[in-house]
Amino acid sequence: MSPPVPAHLIINMASTITVPDGYGYVIGDLILSFVVFAILGEMVVRARKKYDVPYPTMYSDKSKVFNCYQRAHQNGLETLTFFTVFLLLGGLQHPLVAAVAGVVWCGGRLIYAVGYYTGDAGKRAPGSILSLLALFVLLGCTASLALHLLEYL
Repeated sequence: MSPPVPAHLIINMASTITVPDGYGYVIGDLILSFVVFAILGEMVVRARKKYDVPYPTMYSDKSKVFNCYQRAHQNGLETLTFFTVFLLLGGLQHPLVAAVAGVVWCGGRLIYAVGYYTGDAGKRAPGSILSLLALFVLLGCTASLALHLLEYL
């Protein structure tokens, strides 16, 4: 016999879901990620002016540093979808762990960008490591939710 599913994870036919205590922190992380990406986007806008890279040009043939600003922003966008899905779903099973991982991921994205802005791609590594670790924690939280819903845990 499978163990009972926690009450906060039961979804009835009317698609009602009860979110766990602490899920507000998870939602707060979504707001934080919006702020982080607004900052990263603004940094690209400023770099466009500084390095004279007009729209719609994505990358410069003349400025390696501008390209680092653009890549710092773009790289974060490439993982934002996974972050958002893993945060929202994993937070249903482990809201506080997911919330902390979300803050770490956001901080990692900023550290990554600041390192990349130097023009030395190697300096992005600390932020990359932090954000990847946080993303894997969120993946684990989401996997835990799936296993609970499938009654394997």
